[in-house]
Parts: sequence; C-alpha cells; structure tokens
Amino acid sequence: MFQVLFKRLEGNEDIQLPNKMSEWAAGFDLQAAVGEPVILAPGERKLIPTGFAMAMPAQLEAQIRPRSGLAYKHGITCLNSPGTIDADYRGEVKVLLVNLGQEPFTITRGERIAQMVFQQIPAIEIALADELPDTVRGAGGFGHTGV
Repeated sequence: MFQVLFKRLEGNEDIQLPNKMSEWAAGFDLQAAVGEPVILAPGERKLIPTGFAMAMPAQLEAQIRPRSGLAYKHGITCLNSPGTIDADYRGEVKVLLVNLGQEPFTITRGERIAQMVFQQIPAIEIALADELPDTVRGAGGFGHTGV
C-alpha cells in the first residue's frame, strides 16, 4: 500500500479531499474549489482549481480523468486526458475542463468535476538497438487492421 499526503490549501476548508464514492471505485472524485460560479461556454476550456496539493511516492502517478455523468449529460470532459500528475509536483492540482456540449455549463463550488486514478509506474530502462525484433504486425499503424 502506498501513502499519499494531501494538503488542503488555505480558504478551502469546505472542499472535500479526494474521495471514492463507492467501495470498489477506481477513481477519487475531485471537487471544484472555485471562488464563484464559473460558466463554461460551448467550446470553451478553463483550468479549475481543486483546493489541494499532494505528495506521493516516486513509484506513482495520478491521472485526472473525466466524470462519465458530466460527459454524457452535459458534454463536459477533461482535455489532455488522462492528465498526468508526476510524483515531484507540489502545486495545486487543477483540472482542465472543456465544454463539448451545446449549452453553457456552470461549475459551482464543491461540484464534483473529475476523478483521479493512481497508477504504479514500472521501472523502465531505455536501450538503443540497431534492429528491432520482427512481429506479424510489423510497422502497421493507424487503421491497418481495417477497423
């Protein structure tokens, strides 16, 4: 088990720290720590604060992902998704939201706006090679299977 430390930023005592909404949920819901309602017009993107900073072990990354309900009902999703928070970042966690819907969407203080999923980072060694092993697929890329 990994320990992740959270620091609630000043003026955000009313904002919940990330929490799971069910026992088996993979993601921790994040709340908007906006000072006043933020209107996100269709096609518009804004960086929304969460009111906390965190510290996690070097073996972890945190991924910021959309909430399915906001995406389905309103067209609100996260850009740069999943967004990666590296273990050495100590600033406020913010969520880059975009309105892909057809109506303006208002983000209010305390509203659940995204989810954060933690992933373990494997140890990787980069090695230079003159040749790569052959596979059946080879260099087939985008759409090469006809799908």
